[in-house]
Parts: sequence; C-alpha cells; structure tokens
Amino acid sequence: MSAGPAQRRPALRIVLADDERMVRTALRVILEAEPDLEVVGEAASGAEAVPLVRSLAPDVVLMDVRMPEIDGIRATEQIIAGMSEPPRIVVVTTFENDAYVYDALRAGASGFLLKRADPDELIGAVRLVARGDCLLFPAAVRSLAASYAPGAASPAAPWVARLTEREADVLRLMATGLSNHEMSERLGVGPQTVKTHVAAVLSKTGSRDRTQAVIAAYEGGFMKKG
Repeated sequence: MSAGPAQRRPALRIVLADDERMVRTALRVILEAEPDLEVVGEAASGAEAVPLVRSLAPDVVLMDVRMPEIDGIRATEQIIAGMSEPPRIVVVTTFENDAYVYDALRAGASGFLLKRADPDELIGAVRLVARGDCLLFPAAVRSLAASYAPGAASPAAPWVARLTEREADVLRLMATGLSNHEMSERLGVGPQTVKTHVAAVLSKTGSRDRTQAVIAAYEGGFMKKG
C-alpha cells in the first residue's frame, strides 16, 4: 500500500492589533501569502485586542505599542494575566530604543519588531515566537535594559547564586541573542544539553521564555552595567 499524502500542519493563527487600518491591511497581505499563516482577527486598539484575543486564542499576536484607549503594554499585561495559555505576543514599534518596548517585554511579550522590518523578517518573527523562541535584537535589548540594571556594587538577585557554571554560560549567551544551535556550537555540547540548561535557567529566573530570562539577567544583577 502506498503512503498517503503528508498531513499538513494547521496554520498558525494570528491576531493583528494596530490603530492604523492600512498597517493592518499590509500585515494581513504579507502574512496570508504564506500557506502556514492565517490572520484570524484584527483590533484597532488595546481595548478591542484583549477580548478578541481571549475569545480567539490565537498562536501569535502582533501588538502595536502605541494605541488609543489601552496601549500595547497594558493590553499585553491583561492578555498574559487573563489566559491560562496566552499567545506569544510580538510588540511592534517605530523606534529601536523605545522605552515602551522594554515595558512590554517586562509585561510578557516574547519580543519586538520594528515597523520598518521587511516581509521576510515579519514572517520569520511570527514563526520564531510561535515555536517558543524569543525575538531579540540583542544590542537594542541591552541598551533598553541598561537603565534598569544595578551598578556593579549592588547585590545580585538570590537566583544568581543558584545558577550552575554552565547555566551561567548559557544565560550570558542567551543575552547576546544566540540560538540553541549557536550555543551548542559555542559551548561544544549537544543541542539537547543546551535545551536542558535553558529550561533550568528559565525555571531559576522565574521566566516564561528567553526574553524574560534576558530581562531578569539585567534587572537581577547577573549582567552588570558596563
């Protein structure tokens, strides 16, 4: 008996939240040109986005940072707090050094994307966060985190002392934006070993994902100013 056709994976379900209709339309056109991506809803404000996301339970939300009524930061907080299995949220901003972005990452967003990103970057970002990775622009995150990082003389958070030497190595490399595969090559260990260390780092830092762990690394004094 010959094998049947390969079963296609269900498309990733996406909600767009942006107060500009033209932006939402452009995003929809780019995303729905891909067979594995489907836009299931649109919102023109954070106030619309929160109930929409709760009702649709998408895989990914593209969330504009600055919107009327409820901005992207508050909307992200409400979505993360109000769902047992919240979607991955990517905040979208015009400026790389926007302090709002850092607040959104602290609220639970998995990463951020610049509005000037090209279509391939947009599509790649959606797929990346959907599989549980984080979307980091290391230089920008380091710049944003610098104002929150304690000085060298400040005591580190208690979890820092609980990291093993290898977990500390992994967290440092995570903070530079390396993927599991790149960390595997850098450390000379297998991908599964890196995955195990990443899971331990997330647990010890109390982080939902890698983005949160990198923020914890700065705010907890693991990564010092300068």
